[in-house]
Amino acid sequence: MQRIVSNLFGAWFQMNRQFPAATLDAIAKTVAAGEVTHRGELRVVIESRLPLSSVLAGVTARDRAAMLFSHLRVWDTEDNSGVLLYVLLAEHRIEIVADRGISRLVSSPEWDAITAHMRDEFARGRFREAVQTGVAEAGALLARHFPGDGRPRENQLPDRPLVL
Repeated sequence: MQRIVSNLFGAWFQMNRQFPAATLDAIAKTVAAGEVTHRGELRVVIESRLPLSSVLAGVTARDRAAMLFSHLRVWDTEDNSGVLLYVLLAEHRIEIVADRGISRLVSSPEWDAITAHMRDEFARGRFREAVQTGVAEAGALLARHFPGDGRPRENQLPDRPLVL
């Protein structure tokens, strides 16, 4: 019942105030800056809420993140190096889905630490900083486990967050 209430009546309608264009631009710059240091591709998706039909069907934030990982083709990068950072505002959930090239190198506790730091920032009402923290920390993990080779790379996924 709590999930239904959160997705129907949560503060999802404040999305434009929490993530205005300037904030999305700043997050995109953080993504782009991080991708210079590693071979990974990071995709950020911020979703206000799930449709009631999805909630009633039992779709979780993790399920939705996996669906978006596939739908947005985050898995379809040259080095199997895609990472999806998914935020579901209505339920206060953060999920990270990594492609096979990266998931075998980065442990679950490392991803969990990133989501914990993001939750701390969200709890303080610092929305831009929360996502930028996640992007920067994911980028640092990717640079450590999946470093770049110093050559410029083609951007395979958009840097600007997708807002749903």
